[in-house]
Amino acid sequence: MDKSRRSQIKRDTRETQITCELNLDGTGKGQIETGIGFFNHMLEGFAKHGFFDMNLHADGDLHVDPHHTVEDCGIVLGTAIREALGDKKGIRRFGYFVLPMDESNVICSLDLSGRPYYVSDCRFTNERVGYLDTCLVDEFFYAVSYSAGMNLHFKMLSSGNDHHLIEAMFKAFAKALDTAVQYDERITDVLSTKGTL
Repeated sequence: MDKSRRSQIKRDTRETQITCELNLDGTGKGQIETGIGFFNHMLEGFAKHGFFDMNLHADGDLHVDPHHTVEDCGIVLGTAIREALGDKKGIRRFGYFVLPMDESNVICSLDLSGRPYYVSDCRFTNERVGYLDTCLVDEFFYAVSYSAGMNLHFKMLSSGNDHHLIEAMFKAFAKALDTAVQYDERITDVLSTKGTL
């Protein structure tokens, strides 16, 4: 099994130019610049709490709005996860985490099945946190799930502050993904009756 699971992804469109370097077996070092301060903070938290090393730089058409930048960062991150995982031999495949963030509490569960699906019942009370439109949180995670080929589910147990709720989502995702990508010595191939993921 290759213990060094890294990827480098570049996306260049008329709306965004994004580069991402990801190491799934890192120590939690994140260097993030998207032009959206709160989004940077969330991605830094994702890297730190998942023990992923990630350098992500995005230049997007923020003069229009943050939508293209956030969605395309999701596409790039999902692709980076998929590429870094390789054939998925020996990994646990499934992960979940219950993460409290002050008054907010979120469950994230995921399956690195190769089949994309996104479900969330997290609901926000404000249109924005900093310069991030809260409606773009779902756009980001939807893009991640489809580009990575993962089932990704969020369940909101409690909330009251959108900053805390979104932060709980990103950190719970990091912890669930960290579990799913870990090797298990009992798994000698891929964890599927199909023989492939």
